[in-house]
Amino acid sequence: MAFPDGHPLITGPKTGVLLVNLGTPDGYDVKSMRRYLGEFLSDPRVIEAPAWLWQPILRGIILNTRPKKSGEAYEKIWIRETNESPLRLYTRKQADSVSERFKESGVVVDWAMRYGTPSIAERMAALEEAGCRRILVLALYPQYSAATTASVHDKVFDYLKSRRWQPAVRTTDGFHDHPAYISALAESVRRHLKDKADPELILCSFHGLPKENLDKGDPYHCFCQKTGRLLAEALDLGPERFRVVFQSRFGPKEWLQPYADKTVEELAKSGTKSIAVISPGFVADCVETLEELAIGLKETFVENGGESFDYIPCLNDQPVMIDLLEDLIRRELGGWLA
Repeated sequence: MAFPDGHPLITGPKTGVLLVNLGTPDGYDVKSMRRYLGEFLSDPRVIEAPAWLWQPILRGIILNTRPKKSGEAYEKIWIRETNESPLRLYTRKQADSVSERFKESGVVVDWAMRYGTPSIAERMAALEEAGCRRILVLALYPQYSAATTASVHDKVFDYLKSRRWQPAVRTTDGFHDHPAYISALAESVRRHLKDKADPELILCSFHGLPKENLDKGDPYHCFCQKTGRLLAEALDLGPERFRVVFQSRFGPKEWLQPYADKTVEELAKSGTKSIAVISPGFVADCVETLEELAIGLKETFVENGGESFDYIPCLNDQPVMIDLLEDLIRRELGGWLA
């Protein structure tokens, strides 16, 4: 049998790495937001309700009211120079930087979004077109959850169902306690606060989940707590100066507590004048960090009597973040790299 030039059976199989983050709309206009939210909120891993019950609510109410409000939040943080969200910008930069680290190894590095573009199926296909018969999928969520990491894997496996000749695929389950991750977080806190007065309290804010997810066995809450504990130890801070909170609750259900907004309001009202906030659940700044925390949570603190509020940026494309990704990838590619 003759194979075309460049066929992997002739050139030898290549190894690919796909970095996957949550997702982003293509714009902050209502149409783009509706398309993005429709995909995101239709994921059964995100909304664990029967489709017959949830979809009429989503299509009839939420997608007619929420896109405008969400678009206004994105507009505040949108990067005009490149016409994209910070999450897309930093995820692309992470992939480009990691690609440079593996250039001599012949590893092909790409990136995708679970929701929106570029899609997982699109970039998996691109890796195969590049001759990758072995692909590592690295979901960029430090703390594993069914609503995030497992959802990425679901989409990867959906793609594999369409392939007659499937590539070998590996997945990861997070890095909430990886020493390089904790060290990078601690260094980012020290660097950001280096020339400033020490805040009375540092809040470690993670994205929330409905409490029922924890009750059903999702390990996310436990992983968040461990990340917080290890970070506090690395910074040598006790409970009087360091707390874990949860943000971004949505809907009437009880979510993981303590709530970030309620905690900040109570702190300000009780006389706390200075706080700093870090959000280790995100490896790249996004609407949940730049709008919800750096803008919204700061307003809550100041309006209730607080004075000094510092938001500590995510690791983004800092060298320590690229070091971490390289370390994770080399560990997970054991046996695939020469």
